[in-house]
Amino acid sequence: MPKIDIHQHVTNTIIAQIEAGTPPWRRPWTGGGGAAALPLRHNGEPYRGVNILMLWASAEIGGFTSERWMTFKQALDLGGSVIKGSKCARSVFYGTFEKDDQQAEHTTKDADGKTRIPFAKCNNVFNADQIEGLPEEFYILPEPARDLGTQADPALEAFFAETGADIVTTTEPRAYYRPSTDQVHMPPISTFFEAARYYGVLGHELTHWTGGSKRLDRIAKYNDRSAYAFEELVAEIGACILGVKLGVEPDFDQSAAYIENWLEALKNDKGLIFKAASEAQKAVDFIMDAGGADRMRDVEAA
Repeated sequence: MPKIDIHQHVTNTIIAQIEAGTPPWRRPWTGGGGAAALPLRHNGEPYRGVNILMLWASAEIGGFTSERWMTFKQALDLGGSVIKGSKCARSVFYGTFEKDDQQAEHTTKDADGKTRIPFAKCNNVFNADQIEGLPEEFYILPEPARDLGTQADPALEAFFAETGADIVTTTEPRAYYRPSTDQVHMPPISTFFEAARYYGVLGHELTHWTGGSKRLDRIAKYNDRSAYAFEELVAEIGACILGVKLGVEPDFDQSAAYIENWLEALKNDKGLIFKAASEAQKAVDFIMDAGGADRMRDVEAA
């Protein structure tokens, strides 16, 4: 069995989940599965660190609603059985082992003077939704979308409609831009906790929309993970700039953390943030022009 590059696996898992839509740790609306609940081991002990992000991502991609995860054997011990054909997720286990070689690198010594070498390995785990026969408390039903009564802003709605973007709203609890259909998808604004968050997410997806082949033709240029990460930087920066221009206060703390993650992934390119900001400005200019100057004055006066 080939050795797994744990760090690469973690990176690929998180990126794949973000490619599928807004990540569960940044979902400002109600409805959907329980992916954003803290994942738990079979015995109810909470996961920590990167395992939380990995299992959040796996739950979102798989559409799982239970917060419990376990190995094949742990499921058997609880009287359950993994459904045939189920694909496992991976969690990371950190530990140490003793080594006699005192010259080994990256070692620590305990009080007894023994040399311990840290290691990380992957465990194959399954969500309770992939397992039959577990006690009932292991299964959690999806949270239905709640109508919070959040109201749309007429001036902003008119502005975004004027851009010509095909914005589709359904009960699907995801926000994304799909290049193949050239559509932006949004959950209903009434399910968002705040109108500002709705327009912030819409601004992010609309910035992606500007990169379509019929407009700035930016998205077609990326063909690897690094280029995709760059596009996410552009979209997040664009959403912040657009929010300020439209009088919608951006969630700077959350955006900064989001941007920082992508910069860390691409830290070898020191000029990346400048390139992304430049492309984001072009995207915002496109949206503002498409919305029309007259429409913009209506927004500012609202």
